[in-house]
Amino acid sequence: MLKAETHLHPHGRVGQLSICLVSPSRYRTGMSSLGFQAVYALLADSTDIRCERAFLPDREELEEYRRSGTPLLSLESSTPLADFDLVAFSTSFEPDYLNIPLILTLARIPFYSRERTHSDPLIIAGGAAFFINPEPVADFIDAICIGEGEDVIPGMIATLLSPVDNGRRGLLQTLSAIPGVYVPAFYHPDYHSGALVRYDAEAGAPLPVVRAPVCLEQHEPSSSQILTENTEFGDMFLVEVSRGCPRGCRFCSSGFIYGAFRQQPFDNVVALIDQGLAHRRKVGLVGAAVSDYAAIGRLCKYIVEKGAKVSVSSLRVDRIDTEMLDALIASGHKTISLAPEGGSQRMRDVIRKNLSEAQILGACEMLIARDILNLKLYFIIGLPGETDADLDEMIRLIETIRERVIERGRANKRLGEITVSVNPFIPKPFTPFQWCGMEPLLSLERKVKLLESRLRRLPNVKLKVESLRESYLQALLSRGDRRLSPLLVEMAGGANLKKAAKSCGIDTNWYVQRTIATDEILPWSVVGTAEMAMLRREYERALAGGEP
Repeated sequence: MLKAETHLHPHGRVGQLSICLVSPSRYRTGMSSLGFQAVYALLADSTDIRCERAFLPDREELEEYRRSGTPLLSLESSTPLADFDLVAFSTSFEPDYLNIPLILTLARIPFYSRERTHSDPLIIAGGAAFFINPEPVADFIDAICIGEGEDVIPGMIATLLSPVDNGRRGLLQTLSAIPGVYVPAFYHPDYHSGALVRYDAEAGAPLPVVRAPVCLEQHEPSSSQILTENTEFGDMFLVEVSRGCPRGCRFCSSGFIYGAFRQQPFDNVVALIDQGLAHRRKVGLVGAAVSDYAAIGRLCKYIVEKGAKVSVSSLRVDRIDTEMLDALIASGHKTISLAPEGGSQRMRDVIRKNLSEAQILGACEMLIARDILNLKLYFIIGLPGETDADLDEMIRLIETIRERVIERGRANKRLGEITVSVNPFIPKPFTPFQWCGMEPLLSLERKVKLLESRLRRLPNVKLKVESLRESYLQALLSRGDRRLSPLLVEMAGGANLKKAAKSCGIDTNWYVQRTIATDEILPWSVVGTAEMAMLRREYERALAGGEP
């Protein structure tokens, strides 16, 4: 792998502290993460640190590790992870929590932080998944960065490089004093009748652990540090243009966990793009709300005028900038993704999407008029209060869009295709819908069959549905607490969810499907980063019919 990599900045200096940065995803996915690369840059740029990387082994490699008993090794020097001073997990998605105990097993490091001694590496972690809810894996981690890396990591490095009294515990006490650092061992959850009733924090440990959003203007935008063809976005140079989301959709954590929507200065982004274009001729713009970036059209036009191509994720229906659209077409995009999310106007109001059907159709018309006849439409099913009538409205909307695509296609003698991508609603912490339960799988399966039967009859329409089982697991990890740690250990040993839950005596439906009372203590409140009173008001408005 290393032979195919291009390091854009000098890294890997040998210092007094050794850190292995670990992605619980496989190399192809893990190295595509801009968050992983940004943390790698922050660690490896220090002259006092030797930073290497490790990834979840591919399936064949994983079997070989298990057969041979060889401990998991770092990518750069083939050093066993257990020989590093620190092992740092960078985790963006909750399903990757499953791989943390698996990697600890392969590395021959004890699962639980309470079982480790001074001879074991310190296990630290960070990433978007931990911003949302670190509790399912809290027992495995010594210290968790729930602040944004640009501000938190320098302070952590300074502490780790300084002599500390009282050994491992003294080091953790010093780390816990850094704003945005959570040391789970200092917090003791108390349960009554199954529900969490309080956290007891040890002396000196803040409760809750709160982070402050980074001022992006004070830091260089996150961008690709290592380029390799062996990743999902291997042909692109990635650069972050914004952080957070200004929209506040009630189902989405991006609008709540990152604080205020922040944008990178145009000149800073352009300077990095100029560097990246020396290595790649395609630029991927990254952010939860890329089309809300104030200079998005100007930026896309700049990239194309440089003779390069530009790529973005799905576009906000009411923020389709014509300069951006022209740049995407010039870059060879044949398919554009839009996210109405709610299938009916009632559902869009409930989730606070702030989109009308006229706006959705207008955006489609704008694309179709430019001969973009392949559209991908994202919808969510199982939203709170959804009925079959809402699904009927979704199908009617799809039919209307299809008719317009077909009409244009006939004129151009070229067929287009609509891909309908459907995901089940997953309740997320720190959103107004965090108290809602996920719809039971049987009910979701019935809705999927309904969509299949209705959309199958429409030529040029393709339905793609996210795995309901995997979505259920994600909901479990999103809403779970520390009592899930033995279940994750069982699954790391090869058990499926059902078998692991039975072995551990855990009712997963209790976590996934129940409606939580708004006065109940939430597991993720230990890292509270949003005003619960504001979230409750939004929740009540949604239940009242989605008033803005």
